[in-house]
Amino acid sequence: MAKSDNDTPDRIFTLAEANELLPQLNQRFASVRRAKTVIASTKEEVSKASAQAASGGGSPVGALYIRALHEISGSLQAIHELGVVIKDVDLGLCDFPYKLEGRVVYLCWKFGEDEIRWWHETSCGYKDRHPLDETSS
Repeated sequence: MAKSDNDTPDRIFTLAEANELLPQLNQRFASVRRAKTVIASTKEEVSKASAQAASGGGSPVGALYIRALHEISGSLQAIHELGVVIKDVDLGLCDFPYKLEGRVVYLCWKFGEDEIRWWHETSCGYKDRHPLDETSS
């Protein structure tokens, strides 16, 4: 049975647990950004080769393009398996399910931030985030 947004997530993070994952998340999102650059720079040649596929087309950058796709997929899957909710791949925006005052909310983090400083309700998003208190750890 599929989970709805109101169900309890598989994992609830403490602030310390979420912050401990940030070096790994920074590495994964940096890898995704590098791979997206490869895809963007090879897209035109890959499109030309794809148009010629019926007649045996091909491209020397095809393998590079495919490796970049695999890198993105693998990095995003690894993040997902940690229990982290990816909200925006381009921004590297992630949420971590967290208990605050007896209810589940999201700790909110963006690629490049050195620690988690924000939270928001599960029904809201980045624009509605609030600063964490010093007592939220």
